Amino acid sequence: MTKTIYVEGMTCNNCVRHVEEALKELEGVKTVRVDLEGKKAEVELSREVSDQEITEAIEDAGYDVSSIK
Repeated sequence: MTKTIYVEGMTCNNCVRHVEEALKELEGVKTVRVDLEGKKAEVELSREVSDQEITEAIEDAGYDVSSIK
Protein backbone atom coordinates (compact mmCIF):
# COMPACT_ATOMS: atom_id res chain seq x y z
CA MET A 1 0.00 0.00 0.00
CA THR A 2 1.31 3.44 -0.91
CA LYS A 3 0.16 6.92 0.10
CA THR A 4 1.17 10.28 -1.33
CA ILE A 5 1.24 13.14 1.16
CA TYR A 6 1.34 16.72 -0.09
CA VAL A 7 3.41 18.78 2.34
CA GLU A 8 3.50 22.58 2.65
CA GLY A 9 6.41 24.49 4.17
CA MET A 10 9.40 22.50 2.89
CA THR A 11 12.05 24.85 1.50
CA CYS A 12 15.36 22.96 1.67
CA ASN A 13 17.04 19.58 2.09
CA ASN A 14 16.90 19.89 5.89
CA CYS A 15 13.12 20.12 5.58
CA VAL A 16 13.15 16.96 3.47
CA ARG A 17 15.19 15.18 6.15
CA HIS A 18 12.81 16.31 8.93
CA VAL A 19 9.76 15.03 7.03
CA GLU A 20 11.51 11.73 6.21
CA GLU A 21 12.51 11.18 9.83
CA ALA A 22 9.02 12.02 11.12
CA LEU A 23 7.40 9.54 8.74
CA LYS A 24 9.96 6.78 9.34
CA GLU A 25 9.13 6.87 13.07
CA LEU A 26 5.56 5.73 12.37
CA GLU A 27 4.96 2.02 12.85
CA GLY A 28 4.03 0.45 9.53
CA VAL A 29 6.06 2.79 7.29
CA LYS A 30 8.48 0.75 5.16
CA THR A 31 9.97 3.37 2.85
CA VAL A 32 9.76 7.15 2.44
CA ARG A 33 10.63 9.24 -0.61
CA VAL A 34 10.30 13.02 -0.26
CA ASP A 35 10.21 15.26 -3.35
CA LEU A 36 11.10 18.85 -2.42
CA GLU A 37 10.12 20.35 -5.78
CA GLY A 38 6.84 18.44 -5.92
CA LYS A 39 6.16 19.23 -2.26
CA LYS A 40 5.16 15.66 -1.58
CA ALA A 41 6.19 12.50 0.19
CA GLU A 42 5.45 8.97 -0.96
CA VAL A 43 5.30 6.31 1.72
CA GLU A 44 5.13 2.57 1.30
CA LEU A 45 3.23 0.94 4.15
CA SER A 46 3.34 -2.57 5.59
CA ARG A 47 0.04 -1.98 7.41
CA GLU A 48 -2.73 0.62 7.51
CA VAL A 49 -1.53 3.94 8.90
CA SER A 50 -4.30 6.50 9.34
CA ASP A 51 -4.20 9.85 7.61
CA GLN A 52 -4.51 11.42 11.05
CA GLU A 53 -1.35 9.65 12.29
CA ILE A 54 0.55 10.82 9.21
CA THR A 55 -0.73 14.38 9.52
CA GLU A 56 0.17 14.58 13.21
CA ALA A 57 3.72 13.31 12.57
CA ILE A 58 4.32 15.89 9.85
CA GLU A 59 2.73 18.72 11.85
CA ASP A 60 4.84 17.79 14.89
CA ALA A 61 7.89 18.18 12.62
CA GLY A 62 6.74 21.72 11.79
CA TYR A 63 5.07 21.30 8.38
CA ASP A 64 1.52 21.26 7.05
CA VAL A 65 -0.30 18.55 5.11
CA SER A 66 -2.47 19.88 2.28
CA SER A 67 -3.80 16.45 1.23
CA ILE A 68 -3.19 12.71 1.33
CA LYS A 69 -4.00 10.41 -1.57
